Amino acid sequence: MSDASITPQRLPPQICWNAAMTQILQVPEGTLSFEDTGGDGRLVVAAPGMGDIRQVYRHVIPELAGRGLRVATMDLRGMGSSSVEWPDYSDAAIGGDMLALVRHLDSASAVLVGNSLTAASAVIAAVEAPSLVAGIVLIGPFAREVPAPGWQKLAFRATLLPPWGRGAWTSYYRKQMYPGTKPPDHETYVARLNSNLAETGRFAAFRALAFNSHAASESKLGSVQCPSLVIMGTADPDFPDPTAEANGLAEMLGADVLLVEGAGHYPQAQEPITVANAIADFAARLG
Repeated sequence: MSDASITPQRLPPQICWNAAMTQILQVPEGTLSFEDTGGDGRLVVAAPGMGDIRQVYRHVIPELAGRGLRVATMDLRGMGSSSVEWPDYSDAAIGGDMLALVRHLDSASAVLVGNSLTAASAVIAAVEAPSLVAGIVLIGPFAREVPAPGWQKLAFRATLLPPWGRGAWTSYYRKQMYPGTKPPDHETYVARLNSNLAETGRFAAFRALAFNSHAASESKLGSVQCPSLVIMGTADPDFPDPTAEANGLAEMLGADVLLVEGAGHYPQAQEPITVANAIADFAARLG
């Protein structure tokens, strides 16, 4: 993986909610924004899903830090406060970014947390650099190809076309992705997400991420050697049968499973205490 360096940088408050804590990771193809709680605990590196920003972990971060873990959350290429116009938005490239952050936080190894498409990135990273990955946590994971009718794929592409794509995505995100009890700041968060996607180049980056193939991750599932934890909301609208997908993936990985009753695609925001307890217990078992 490529070398990188870190430079602290303050960022606009409309993008970053903890601007004073934001740092920039410089990699050869661009810059990645991240936050780090610091401390001497085991490092947890968490990446959001497509069309989202690192603050999707905002409610689970203090819970994990309170359990003695060091938590670093990162923005994806082109999203949040990271730079735009990257040549590669693949699952493998994002996995390389996660590993670069582990290296430059000077950690011997870390627990990688991937949500949605970055679950695939965590799987790839675990196989490519096993010495740096103590364990992986896959939340609402697209770690393998999920069959869908051709018309559905075409409809999804059409939905994300400009000029209506950004509004369509944020409306779907706000109304459908969080069934059941929503986070108390849900409307504020979605408004900030919408504003971020309105920045030059960001929605194009999102569209590049949105159509990733997860075949590379699927091919590596049998090669993952580290412990794994699969976390799935039982009402996740992205899967025809969320429970079956979680159990099927866990069987392939030999992973533990946490099913969060009634939660959607982002259980870390809807049920942060439940998710933090599971991640902290998982990390503790790694020694």
